[in-house]
Amino acid sequence: MAGNSDTVRQTPPGILLIRRLRGRDWSLQTYRYMVLLVTFIAYACYHASRKPSSIVKSVLYPEPMKQPQQYPWPIGQLFAKKEIMSVSEKRSSHKGWAPFDGRDGLSRLGEIDVAFLSCYSLGMYVAGHLGDSLDLRLFLTTGMIGSGIFVGLFGMGYFWNVHVFGFYLVMQMVAGLFQATGWPSVVAVIGNWFGKTKRGLIMGMWNAHTSVGNITGSLLAASVLEYGWGWSFIVPGAFIVMGGIIVYLFLAAYPEDMGFFDIDGPVASSEKLCKDEDSQILKGNKVEVLKKFDSQRGSGSRTSVGLLQACLIPGVIPFALCLFFAKLVAYTFLYWLPFYLSQTEIGGKYMSDKTAGDLSTLFDVGGIVGGILAGYISDKLKARAITAATFMYAAIPCMLLYRAYGGVSRTINIILMMLAGLFVNGPYALITTAVSADLGTHSSVKGDSRALATVTAIIDGTGSVGAALGPLLTGFLSEKGWDSVFIMLTVGALVAGLLLSRLVIAEINEKTGKPMTASSGRQDLEGAASQPLLNEQRR
Repeated sequence: MAGNSDTVRQTPPGILLIRRLRGRDWSLQTYRYMVLLVTFIAYACYHASRKPSSIVKSVLYPEPMKQPQQYPWPIGQLFAKKEIMSVSEKRSSHKGWAPFDGRDGLSRLGEIDVAFLSCYSLGMYVAGHLGDSLDLRLFLTTGMIGSGIFVGLFGMGYFWNVHVFGFYLVMQMVAGLFQATGWPSVVAVIGNWFGKTKRGLIMGMWNAHTSVGNITGSLLAASVLEYGWGWSFIVPGAFIVMGGIIVYLFLAAYPEDMGFFDIDGPVASSEKLCKDEDSQILKGNKVEVLKKFDSQRGSGSRTSVGLLQACLIPGVIPFALCLFFAKLVAYTFLYWLPFYLSQTEIGGKYMSDKTAGDLSTLFDVGGIVGGILAGYISDKLKARAITAATFMYAAIPCMLLYRAYGGVSRTINIILMMLAGLFVNGPYALITTAVSADLGTHSSVKGDSRALATVTAIIDGTGSVGAALGPLLTGFLSEKGWDSVFIMLTVGALVAGLLLSRLVIAEINEKTGKPMTASSGRQDLEGAASQPLLNEQRR
């Protein structure tokens, strides 16, 4: 483990079994593919286990808020269909579930969300430091299995006929603490195995796990909703437990443990030993002993970085504050979009709870494209801040159009929903992946110290405070009308973009070659996570 040269981390048992069956070890490229796959599955499971609460909202609180959609000119004058279903006719067949079925039901649902996300954000700071200090494979496995248990226990409230609000509150809080282990760990593992070349594109594609997990969780929860809302928690809970077992068996968290050193530079002697497949035949335990010796040496050179030291890395604070508002917007959609769809007239009709849950997944389909596109553009331009800010500004008109015209027809709703997902999730994905990895290996972190998990925890932990605030405010604002909610979302997107203004100016000046003062310009350039190569030259 980190910081202890007398401790050797064990090779994952699944890899040991495959190695013995094949008679030789994997190449560096194969290990990288395996790491990408396992961490992708892991975080998809995390996000899948967060979706049930959004799917069951309209079941726990079935009271109709549905009102005829008011369309702006010319839609309202020419094309809006005549209302064919009154509010009383659309009252849900469900009776709700105490304590969420009263007048304060929406507020309590918002409190459940904020309880989860508050513990998640607070736990993130601790989890990030632990992730840089402990074995990431075991740390991640523990977090996933713990998350699955408490997500499942929330659903067991249905079968145990629990109507005590405190029970559901505690289950969400503990689940949030376990969920905090996920993001710092998977980003740290990816940062360990991949260099900075095309990091934005690689992580943009890899970050599709967020949307894939949301889609999977929505479909799993909606598919069993008719059998009782408790199953909508138990099935995703079992899903993440299975993911934790896969992580334990197959995740190689550190390249040095597998015999690979300096993965950005020339191959080390231990990698050269394994380069020729014929030389990879295991003769006795010679190769294994060498790898264990190198692993021990590599493990001992790893030291964690304190929270204060990580905060002082240029660029960490601006991106963390930006993510606060970006996640406020993204998580409001994550937790409330299915409920919004079920409560809004679309094409003159209201849709069922299951259909609303299924349709909401298209927001995440747009998010997959947005994450990849943001990563690719930021790599091409070498401008992380410019890319993130531009996407946030573009999200504003998309959200306003979605609110104004999303009820005209299901087709228009889908198109606008996917566009909103593209621009909302693009910067969110970029900041939590490539930017965090860039800053976690910043030149200001001296020697062999690694800050990947710690920096990721600071940025995503701060963002998660916004993620908690958005759904909480939505629970109150939605009672006054959804226009208030969308005003909050547009203001959040605007502030997120403005918080990157200083870094954007620094990147523009760098591109145009304008002179900058030594006191401010150099600091801004180092703070922009879009300049990893420049920072490497300054090291």
